[in-house]
Amino acid sequence: MDDTRARRMFWWFMAVALVVLAAGIGLRDPWPPDEPRFALVAHQMLTSGQWLFPHRGIELYSDKPPLLMWCEAITFWLTGGWRGAFLLPSLLAGMGSLLVVYRTGRRLWNARIGLFAAVLLLAAIQFVDVIKHAQIDPLLLFWVTAGNAGLLVHCLRGPDWRAYWLGCFAAGLGVITKGVGVLVLLMLLPYLFARLRRWPGVIQARGDGRRWAGGALAFLLPIGLWLVPMLVTAYGFGTPEYIAYVQDLLFRQTAQRYANSWAHAEPFWFFALVMARDWFPVCLLIPLLLPAWRDALRAREARVLLPLAWWLLALLFFSIPSGKREIYLLPALPMVVLAMAPFVDGLLAKRWFSRAAFGLGLLMGVVFFAAGAWALLAHPRAAQRIAAGYELPDGGAALWWCAIGVGALFVLAAAWFRPRRGVLALLVGLGAAWVGWCLSTYPLLNDNQSVRALMRSADARIGPDGELALVQWREELLLQALRPPVEFGFSRPPAQQMRDALAWQAQAPGRRWILVDSDALGPCVDPARVVRLGVANRNAWWLFNQSAVKPGCTAGP
Repeated sequence: MDDTRARRMFWWFMAVALVVLAAGIGLRDPWPPDEPRFALVAHQMLTSGQWLFPHRGIELYSDKPPLLMWCEAITFWLTGGWRGAFLLPSLLAGMGSLLVVYRTGRRLWNARIGLFAAVLLLAAIQFVDVIKHAQIDPLLLFWVTAGNAGLLVHCLRGPDWRAYWLGCFAAGLGVITKGVGVLVLLMLLPYLFARLRRWPGVIQARGDGRRWAGGALAFLLPIGLWLVPMLVTAYGFGTPEYIAYVQDLLFRQTAQRYANSWAHAEPFWFFALVMARDWFPVCLLIPLLLPAWRDALRAREARVLLPLAWWLLALLFFSIPSGKREIYLLPALPMVVLAMAPFVDGLLAKRWFSRAAFGLGLLMGVVFFAAGAWALLAHPRAAQRIAAGYELPDGGAALWWCAIGVGALFVLAAAWFRPRRGVLALLVGLGAAWVGWCLSTYPLLNDNQSVRALMRSADARIGPDGELALVQWREELLLQALRPPVEFGFSRPPAQQMRDALAWQAQAPGRRWILVDSDALGPCVDPARVVRLGVANRNAWWLFNQSAVKPGCTAGP
């Protein structure tokens, strides 16, 4: 494949990537844990006109900066519907990440290497899975990838000061997306090492101190455009609520979360398991390429050193704190595939590699097919729990047929391409499985996952004149409510919420109802008089009016 054909093939690849990543958009509403939260905040931004300070219900939402919520609000304003809007920022970030990886590989090597890198990125399970969810991480992935690309092009194919400044600017946007965009600047450490050791291909750029300093200004620019107005407004209000918002967002959710993590405690080696599981099947190439990477580093190949070193630095950074999540290391994946891509040709030339890829695709098909058939026919306890959690009829038979269908797609791809084109069989099987799974399961699971059915039942139960309050609520309840509900804060203790809800209900007992998580019913509510609406996202929800409240009972503080 020459350079011209590789460029043409890339655009065919992007068309396939669009089908894989966009499959299912419009077929579901936001699903927990994170999607309803960001969609709710974006919705409230549009309805209230308050764009600087995100709100979750009546409370300020200080867990994350507002950039993703801004993007979701804009896409909703452009499309006019949440189902077609809330996943669009993730889709655009995913397609943008593929484009950036391809262009970076093309600038550093050639179009063929860039195409290999983009294909490897799309083949990783974690990449597709994350892009198919409306979380902050797809947007962060794009900014970090763009930032790293700008620094790589400048340091290895420069001087290209525009690429360097754009890379620093993207890193700043990563900071106001999730804070860790600053990790892009770690790319300068292996660059300085290679420069001091006079590795070939690394720019020296002497006497350009002002231009290097311009990168700091580019990095701080997007941060300042958000941070300065936010601080001026918050301290202008001067209320404890807004001061607490600033303290939580800028300190507790960043430095304190890193230095003294309060959740997701995992051992130091946790991310080794994450890479082995979530980067499958791309992770299988890592041990195969270790000799090639070793030889490239011995040959002082800076194009391999910089992305590999950045991956290891990011791995070390996220491994130090006790709190770890699988998603943290995702921004390192594009750098890993960029370091892999130059050596893929050597693997493709080996007959055993194609046969191994064919066998892997066939094995994945057999596993999905067998698991679905076992759940469908044997009804094991695990399958029963899954079906009950989603409130699926017939023991979840429809879901198990979906799994069988995914297995069949892998087997069909293997049968069509045969062992001689085993790599293509595996890639086509993966893409077809993603498309088939999303198109079949999204409509099946949406009513339960989004609590759409639950809120329809609640609305019908309280009648046309009824009023609804939420206690110990989840964001999806407020997002899916068919009429504006009353809530008493999200982070307040459930007993306090229930106390205020009962007082609210007592003011108009004939028409006011309370929807509550089963764990928060409390001592004042008679369980025999409540209405069980159902289970959504593994939580049982109950509805009651004044008749279920024990006379003379006062909820505790």
